[in-house]
Amino acid sequence: MGRNQREREEGDKHAGLLKLAQILTYLVVFAGGVVMGLTTSSHIHNTNFISQPYRNPHHPNNYIPISNCSSTAASPPPPPPPPPSSPPPPPPPLDMGEFLHPPNLTHTLSDDELFWRASLMPKKEGYPFRRIPKVAFMFLTRGPLPMLPLWERFFNGHAPLFSIYVHAPPRFHLNVSESSPFYGRQIPSQDVSWGTVTLADAERRLLANALLDFSNERFVLLSESCIPIYNFPTVYRYLTDSAHSFVESYDDPTRYGRGRYSRSMLPHIQLRHWRKGSQWFELNRLLAVYIISDTQYFSLFRKYCKPACYPDEHYIPTFLNMFHGPLNSNRTITWVDWSMLGPHPASFGRANITADFIQALRNNGSLCRYNSEMTSICYLFARKFDPRTPIEVNSYTDEEIDRCFEEFDEDVHTEFLKFGEIVNFKELNRPTSSLRTYQKQQTSNQ
Repeated sequence: MGRNQREREEGDKHAGLLKLAQILTYLVVFAGGVVMGLTTSSHIHNTNFISQPYRNPHHPNNYIPISNCSSTAASPPPPPPPPPSSPPPPPPPLDMGEFLHPPNLTHTLSDDELFWRASLMPKKEGYPFRRIPKVAFMFLTRGPLPMLPLWERFFNGHAPLFSIYVHAPPRFHLNVSESSPFYGRQIPSQDVSWGTVTLADAERRLLANALLDFSNERFVLLSESCIPIYNFPTVYRYLTDSAHSFVESYDDPTRYGRGRYSRSMLPHIQLRHWRKGSQWFELNRLLAVYIISDTQYFSLFRKYCKPACYPDEHYIPTFLNMFHGPLNSNRTITWVDWSMLGPHPASFGRANITADFIQALRNNGSLCRYNSEMTSICYLFARKFDPRTPIEVNSYTDEEIDRCFEEFDEDVHTEFLKFGEIVNFKELNRPTSSLRTYQKQQTSNQ
C-alpha cells in the first residue's frame, strides 16, 4: 500500500511538471509574438509603408509604382500654404474731364438706358469748372458725307467750340483721316426707314448721345446733303446767344397737316395741339433734355402716327407747342427750295456750291425775328445738295472754299450791332435771362 502511495505521488509530480512545461512554452511563444509584433509595427511607422517600385522594361520610365492598399498607411503631409497674393490694383479715379466730355462715343447702352442717363440734369446752379458752351452738330446720314471737305474747312480752327455726332447705318464705317474732326464720331446706331418712327428714334438717339457731354449747349440736326452758308464764328454766335430754339412749328389746316392727326391720341393730344414743321431743327440743352425724357407722348406717335403721318414732321413741333412754346422761335434755320411743289425739295449739285450762290441764299430777301428784333440773317444752313454728285477732296481749291465764307464776319458784325448781340465769352457760362426765367417757372411747376 505504501508502494502504491509512492507511485501515485510520483505520477502527480510528473503531471505537474508537464503542465508547467506547457505553460512556460505558451509564455515563450506569446512573448515571441509580442516582440515580433512590436518590431514590425516600429518598422511600418518609420518607413510610412513605402513600397519599392517594380521595374518594367516596357514602361516609358522603366518602372511601375506598386500601389499601397494598406489602410494603416499614414496620409501625406499637407502642401504648404500658397504665398499671399498681391492686393488688386486700385480702381481708376473718376476723372472729371471724362465724365463731362466722354472721349469715346462707343457704348453698349440700350436706347432706354441711354435716354435715362442723358436725362440727368444738375440742380446746383453754376458749374465747378470753366464751361465754354459748345454747339453739337448732329449728322443723320444714309452713308458717306459727300460735303465732307466743305464741313472740314468750316470746323477748322474751332475745336473747343463744337462737337460732332454721326448717325449712319449700323454696318457703315465713316472712313476719314485721323486729323478730320469727323474721326471717331459715329454713335451706336440702328436702321432707319424714311417716313417711319425710326427717323424720330434716330433724332432722339443723336440728342441723347450729344447730351452726355455737359458742355454741349446747342444741338443742330443736319443731313449729308446740308452745307453751311455762314462761317463758324457767325453760326456759333448766332446760336449760343439766342434766347430761343429754332424748330419750325405751324398749324397746317390741309390734309397734309391736320389731316394726319389721329383721334386715337385723345385725350392727351388734341387737334388744337397738332403742329407740323421741318425735320431739321436746332434746340437748346433744356429742350433737348425734355424731348429725350418724354415717354408718354412719343409712345402715342409711335403707335398712331404712321404713313401718311410722319413722326419726324409732327412730334417735336407738337410737343414743343404743347409744353415749351415760349422757348421756340417757330422757324427753321435750314433753307430748302420748295418751289417745285413736290413731295421733296429741289436738289442742287456741285456746280451750285459757289460763292455767288451762297451769297444769294444769305440775301434772299427774308426777314425774321431774332431775340425780339428783326434781322435778315434767317438761315445758317442749306439743303438739299445731291449726294450723288460728291465733292472730292481735291475738287475745290482752298481759295474757292474760302470765297464761300469770306466777308461773313464784317456782314454779321454790322447786323448784330443793330441790337447789341456781340458775344461776351465771359457771359457764355450763363443762360440768357429769358432762359433762366423759363427754367425757374418749370422748376416751380414740377
